[in-house]
Amino acid sequence: MDSNDVVRLEQVTRSYGAGQNAVTALGGVTVGFARGTFTAVMGPSGSGKSTLLQCAAGLDRPDSGQVMVDGVDLGSLDETALTVLRREQLGFIFQSFNLLGALTAEQNVGLPLRLAGRKPDSGKVRAALAQVGLGERVGHLPSQLSGGQQQRVAIARALISAPKVLFADEPTGALDSSSSRDVLALLRSLVDEQGQSTIMVTHDPVAASYADTVLFLADGQVVDRLVAPDPQTVAERMTSLESARGGGAPR
Repeated sequence: MDSNDVVRLEQVTRSYGAGQNAVTALGGVTVGFARGTFTAVMGPSGSGKSTLLQCAAGLDRPDSGQVMVDGVDLGSLDETALTVLRREQLGFIFQSFNLLGALTAEQNVGLPLRLAGRKPDSGKVRAALAQVGLGERVGHLPSQLSGGQQQRVAIARALISAPKVLFADEPTGALDSSSSRDVLALLRSLVDEQGQSTIMVTHDPVAASYADTVLFLADGQVVDRLVAPDPQTVAERMTSLESARGGGAPR
């Protein structure tokens, strides 16, 4: 594993179904994600991008190959150890904010620590909310917050354990364009100011343009890479992939 890679996949394969119905989501993917960088993963529907993220984050086990996170081979861990690693070293942001409606912003952010059997430090929780621009909203319930604010609470919750890697799956998919820009600018600033390694699956060329690098998948393979992306170039690459290849595999 390259010492500069915080996540690396080596010859990772993942299929679903059996026999004639088997579909290959990832077909021998080898790729590294450099520490302290922001990578967007894109591809047509069925390209394997969400499967790539799930395998990289230890949410799904590949059929073969190796996944390394910060030097740890995830395949060597049993389910209990894998759960602990995800909880203590990885952060997750999803399209649906997954906040508990009966809990305040502060309580939602502290929840991962409580689930790990640790008492949340109120000062650190409030600092995490201030970091995402919600220092004045600590006592608000999700229903009292906009969609963009709810996603920022979710980001603060993902950051509370100081994760080695932040995984984001379509984090702006449920947001309007203004809220999307705010969330993407926040993710970008976390990389620039704190060196937060971030891997984001997205279908949006504008969202991808906030990343350092865009990785393109098609039919379970890495087929292209774009450094210092801009929305127009990303959109053009996606259009060419979609016109050249059909879907059919799981996302």
